[in-house]
Amino acid sequence: MVKTKEGTYAAKAKKVVVLWDLDNKPPRGPPYEAALALKSVAQKFGDVIDFSAYANRHAFIHVPQWVVEDRRERRQIDFLERKGLSTPSDPYICTVCGRKCKTHMDLKKHFRHLHERERQKKMNRMRSLKGKKRQRFKERFIDGNEKYNEAARSLLTPKIGYGLAQELRRAGVYVKTVQDKPQAADWALKRQMIHSMSRGVDWIVLVSDDSDFSEMLRKAREANLGTVVVGDRDRALGRHADIWVAWNRVENGETKESDLELKRKESREFDERRNGMFSVSEFDGGELVYSEQSLDELVGTMEFDGVRISSFSEGEEEYEEDANAWLRVGSSIDSDEDEEGDYFFDSDNEELQEENDVYS
Repeated sequence: MVKTKEGTYAAKAKKVVVLWDLDNKPPRGPPYEAALALKSVAQKFGDVIDFSAYANRHAFIHVPQWVVEDRRERRQIDFLERKGLSTPSDPYICTVCGRKCKTHMDLKKHFRHLHERERQKKMNRMRSLKGKKRQRFKERFIDGNEKYNEAARSLLTPKIGYGLAQELRRAGVYVKTVQDKPQAADWALKRQMIHSMSRGVDWIVLVSDDSDFSEMLRKAREANLGTVVVGDRDRALGRHADIWVAWNRVENGETKESDLELKRKESREFDERRNGMFSVSEFDGGELVYSEQSLDELVGTMEFDGVRISSFSEGEEEYEEDANAWLRVGSSIDSDEDEEGDYFFDSDNEELQEENDVYS
């Protein structure tokens, strides 16, 4: 229990860490919307204290097919508007100054010749400042100018890639570019998982289908951490996680409450033990098993020709006959023990005696 700002006590919120393998699971649509949808799913488990994405530089310079098709369609529309073969129903309006333009190409020229030049002048001014003056100038004219940033995202085409890293950072994701080596992103994610486990988090949300993380998920569950895997295939990672969610449902915002429930019985028992609500009845379908019950009731009995036979009765008669025979032998040995010595050996002595007989 923790004390809130209102002075009341409430349950302590659980800590959630989101780790995104961009090399294995890149967004299929706009990255900003995909990151927000993933964050909203993670917030259902608690407070998201860390949201990280890892990939090498190839993931950021690659242009997916859906972006290529959108750019090709935009160029065709611009060509028809420039030739006068297509006329937009509404004029294009600049979101920075409100100026109206007839075609999309006119709007792009206006933005580049006016607003982009002004932006460059402000950047040069900021670089000439130092200390607190530079920080205040950046917050007011660079970071705080949301109108320019929004217009630039829709009108300007990035020189490299399609702005994946910028869009993820805008959604509050820490983007880390790893070295161009095999499994470099996996190593970085594993190190981050180990670091998160040492910080005392409650849930780890992993966005990947790479089976190399199976061992890390198993260790996380052994450390009493809840694990959620977001991917396309419920196979290797899904077997080691408490919850598996389809990536396309998360990205499209179609996740339901039923998709976030613990799928396995042992996972539900594990969650109840963590919340202090463990019940023995989970093991017996709602009925408690008392120690006074006989073993026959627990294991089962059967009847054959009117004779009631226990599940443990098999071999009992042979065991009784062998026991009686050993008792008779023991009584005869006790009577002759003074004359011929000890006839019983330990198991080790019996093996040694057998070996001596073989070699003799």
